[in-house]
Amino acid sequence: MPLRLLLLSSSRTHGTDYLEHAREQIDWLLGSSPRRIAFIPYAAVRFSYDEYEEIVVKGIGGDHEVMGVHRFDEPVDALEKADAIAIGGGNTFKLVHDLQHFGLMEAIKERAQQGTPFMGWSAGSNVAAPRLCTTNDMPIIEPASFNTLGLISTQINPHYIDAHPDHHMGETREERLMEYISLNPESSVIGLREGSMLKVDGAVMTLEGSAMARYFKEGEEPREYRPGSDVSFLL
Repeated sequence: MPLRLLLLSSSRTHGTDYLEHAREQIDWLLGSSPRRIAFIPYAAVRFSYDEYEEIVVKGIGGDHEVMGVHRFDEPVDALEKADAIAIGGGNTFKLVHDLQHFGLMEAIKERAQQGTPFMGWSAGSNVAAPRLCTTNDMPIIEPASFNTLGLISTQINPHYIDAHPDHHMGETREERLMEYISLNPESSVIGLREGSMLKVDGAVMTLEGSAMARYFKEGEEPREYRPGSDVSFLL
């Protein structure tokens, strides 16, 4: 079955409500019929999973049912009852640790590859890549491995920024990503600025949203892609 993915840089943009900036793309992903969505809240650290679920219910809206997998004795059972999957943002290390702990990583990957609509934002989009290594988060907990879903072949860096504040002596985001591809030349990274997202419809991936994205590959100059660009080569 063809992949149907929506991978957002962020849950909101400046001046918008939760997931509001991606309303058109979410409607495309979920379609007109009510969906039962298995929501994975495990990236949350400083607020409860119940609170997170409530935020997502309001953000997705419509007649869709959002089921937090934390409400199930066996979280993987939620996937069997769902016809769409959503993974929220937060700390990527915490998210990956818990996905592995509850045996959800392979189960989610299998469902997505079978055509189940999948969406993620921030950490939730990060884990759609092969490895978590291009997250912006601190390793507050140690997962069993850095391997993630691998639904696309390129790495994702959510919340990508170009800024380098005056008098700041640390590396820029671009320099950090260049370090990654220097040590992992077989890989590449797409830096998704806030407001940008990747839409995967079968064998076609496009850059959507209101912001450009920056692409990094060892031995090549970084390249910019505008919204509407076909970036299927990243699959």
